[in-house]
Amino acid sequence: MEDFLPLKRIDYIEFFCGNAKQSAIYYQYAFGFKLTGYSGLETGNKAFASYILEQGKIRFILTSPYSDDSFIAEHIKKHGDGVRDVAFEVDDAVKAFDETVKRGAVPVLEPTIIENEDGRFIKSSIKTFGDTIHSFIERKNYSGKLFPGFVNASAKCLKDITDTGLKAVDHMVGNVELGEMINWVEFYSHTLGFNQLLSFDDKDISTEYTALMSKVMQNNTGKIKIPINEPAAGKKKSQIEEYLDFYKSPGIQHVAMSTPDILDTVKRLSSRGVEFLTVPTTYYTELVKRIGKIDENIRELEKLGILVDRDEDGYLLQIFTKPVEDRPTLFFEIIQRKGARSFGKGNFKALFESIEREQSLRGTL
Repeated sequence: MEDFLPLKRIDYIEFFCGNAKQSAIYYQYAFGFKLTGYSGLETGNKAFASYILEQGKIRFILTSPYSDDSFIAEHIKKHGDGVRDVAFEVDDAVKAFDETVKRGAVPVLEPTIIENEDGRFIKSSIKTFGDTIHSFIERKNYSGKLFPGFVNASAKCLKDITDTGLKAVDHMVGNVELGEMINWVEFYSHTLGFNQLLSFDDKDISTEYTALMSKVMQNNTGKIKIPINEPAAGKKKSQIEEYLDFYKSPGIQHVAMSTPDILDTVKRLSSRGVEFLTVPTTYYTELVKRIGKIDENIRELEKLGILVDRDEDGYLLQIFTKPVEDRPTLFFEIIQRKGARSFGKGNFKALFESIEREQSLRGTL
C-alpha cells in the first residue's frame, strides 16, 4: 500500500513539567543528556520556558508555564509531569495534517509556518489518546540546529557530565482505558497508516493478581513503534489502572531508549541515582536454559537486574526504571537489541511481579 503518511523519525518528545529548569538538571545529571536549547523570558517568550535536551538521536523538550491559567498549567495540575507531544519529522507537514484530519484525526494546530534567517519551519498537530498529541515537523528547508524561538543553551549545560550511551527512542507505550485499546489500534491503522506488529492478551501478560492486554503498532518503515495497553480483569488493581488513576486519563506510560551496551549504560545510570526495578535472583537460575547462549555474563546481568528474552531473530536485554516522579506514572525502559524485534514476552511475568511489589509498597495494588 502507498504510505500516505511517511514518517522519517521521532523528532522530539515534549514533557509538560512543574519546574522545567530543575527537571532539565535532573535529565542532564541522571541520564546524561546535553542541554542544547532554551526559550523563555530572556528570548521574548512570555508564555512558557522550554529546554531542549539531546543525547544520540533522542530529543526531549521540557516545558513549564509562566501563568497558572494557561493550558500547560491545567495539564500539569491534572496529570502531573508527563508527555504532551510525540512529534514526527515529515517532508510535508501540511500534507501530513490534511491526510490525517481527512481520516478522522482531531486537529490541534493547523499548519503553521515560521520563517527566519535559518529558513522555513512548518509545524502541525493532531490529537491522540488522552491529552497527548502528535505534531508533524517539517524542516527540509530549515537549516537551524534548534527550533525557531530557541537560543543555544550550551553555556547553561552542567559541566563535566558525560552521556550514558543512550542512542535512540526504541518505542513508547500508551495506556488507555478498558475496552478502548481496539479503538486506538484502529485510529493508528486508519488515520496514521500504522500496522500491527505484535499482540499480547491477558494469558501472555498476567500474574496471580493482575493482567493487561497490549497491541504493538508501528509505522510502515518499522522505525516508530507504539504499543497500546489496556487493563484486563484481575484479582487486584493492575499497573495500567494505577497509571490511569494517577494520570487522570490515558497517556504515555513509558519511553524505551536503546543503547549498544546496556551493562555500561545501566552502571552509569545507577551511579547517578536512577532507580531500577529488580526481579528475584531465581529469575537467573533457569535463564540460560530458557534463552540459550548469550554474549553477556549472567552474573553481571543478575547483579544489575537486567532481563533477557529471545525471539526468532535474536535476543534483547532490557531493564525498567521506577517511576521518575512522585506520581507513579512515567518511567523509562533501557533496551539493547541483538537482532530481536519483540518486546520481552518471556520477561512479562517477572517484570509484572516486580511492579506489583512496588504497587504494594505504595498501597495501590
